[in-house]
Amino acid sequence: MDHLHRRQWLRKSACGFGHTALLGLLAGERAVADAPPPGPLAASSALSPRAPHFLPRAKRVVFLFMHGGVSHVDSFDPKPRLAALNGQPLPLPKPKFEFAPTGNLLASPWEFRRYGQSGLEVSDLFPLIGSHADDLCVIRSMHGGDQVSHGPALLSMNTGSGVFARPSFGAWTLYGLGTENENIPGFVSLSPSLYHGGTQNYGSAFLPASFQGTRIGDGSTDFKTASLSNLAAAEPPNLQRLQLDLLARRNSRHALQAASDQRLEARIASFEMAYRMQAEAPTVFDITRETAGTLARYGVGADPTDEYARQCLLARRCLEAGVRFVQVNFSYPRNYWDAHGDLRNNHTTNAKKVDQPIAALLDDLKARGLFDDTLVVFGTEFGRTPAAQGPDGRDHHPHAFSVWLAGGGVKGGIHHGRTDEFGYYVEEGKVTMPDFHATLLHLLGLDHERLTYRHAGRDFRLTDTSGRVISDILA
Repeated sequence: MDHLHRRQWLRKSACGFGHTALLGLLAGERAVADAPPPGPLAASSALSPRAPHFLPRAKRVVFLFMHGGVSHVDSFDPKPRLAALNGQPLPLPKPKFEFAPTGNLLASPWEFRRYGQSGLEVSDLFPLIGSHADDLCVIRSMHGGDQVSHGPALLSMNTGSGVFARPSFGAWTLYGLGTENENIPGFVSLSPSLYHGGTQNYGSAFLPASFQGTRIGDGSTDFKTASLSNLAAAEPPNLQRLQLDLLARRNSRHALQAASDQRLEARIASFEMAYRMQAEAPTVFDITRETAGTLARYGVGADPTDEYARQCLLARRCLEAGVRFVQVNFSYPRNYWDAHGDLRNNHTTNAKKVDQPIAALLDDLKARGLFDDTLVVFGTEFGRTPAAQGPDGRDHHPHAFSVWLAGGGVKGGIHHGRTDEFGYYVEEGKVTMPDFHATLLHLLGLDHERLTYRHAGRDFRLTDTSGRVISDILA
């Protein structure tokens, strides 16, 4: 049997051999090999905790991503003038680059109220998030460039580029800081969408594959990872360990004969990670261990909060277990903020699903002493037009929109930047995607200009060739 066919046969054998035959095969393999198998994870050293560039404000990130485009003028950027001129033509030029034609101005169906000592204004869509106004830093001056379609806009928010394949923000975070718990992934994405960039939104691109996010769940309430459980339930752990040793030995021999292949190294690492996860991950992912009171506060088991409540609660459990970056996706096709029509129903329905779980997460992080060093990010790919699309919708609008941050070294009870009186254009304190990413990295103790990776003949970074830290929002 030649080397190639023997390797293919061994790969099948590791999955399909009976116990006796497999043990015999392992014994034969060990008889002809002098060197021990490589340690788990060629990538484990890369995932080990590393010192930041300077003293961090935050140690971990939870990114609450709202897929579809939350309307800024209906949520966190009040516009009385928009209400006063409802139904009238926009008295200034519309952007040259629009996704679809729009008509006259459309007032927000929701009232804005002042919350907390800060008096920060939040619409009636988010009363429970509004109750945390003194913790929120609302950036009202986000600018997404010309990324007016969902796919490029999502990729721009998550990877810094809407055009090229680039590592995600979570992957850069893991690359810069490593992870605190080798038994569970350092970067997880909860129920991510398979659309509009799909896996690229939590991928590692040209960074080593060990830094990519691990997908947990598919939008259902059953959060599991693929191939985590031992397929042969009755198989003893020591036999599974022998199986992995066999695979590691064969893969390491193959690696010695081939050029350096990060994909192979990451695959070896993934086998070991899955093995270790069997001991700890089921406990971390089991939210039934929470008290009835905690489940109720998040909205688990209630309609319409159950799905996102489970994700937010699982995010908190992951953060406690040492996960560095958790992305909590409210994502297409099950959940979607893309209100081209029927704005009132779309945003009301979606806000009721997330308002209580997010507020409970903020409370829970505080109660457990995690809030001050956890950076909470509430983001979306773009805003929506102040002018109407059809009778009661809003179109995509990357030219000005809002996100908010909390915890992790940001000032609370403030808003940064300003849009014009209709919410069409940024007038003050523009924040580009590179600026946004540079600031988030800074809060984690990472200099965005120093966090680079050599690829294709040059050094790449999350912020590419621009980006500045928004110092005004730092606590």
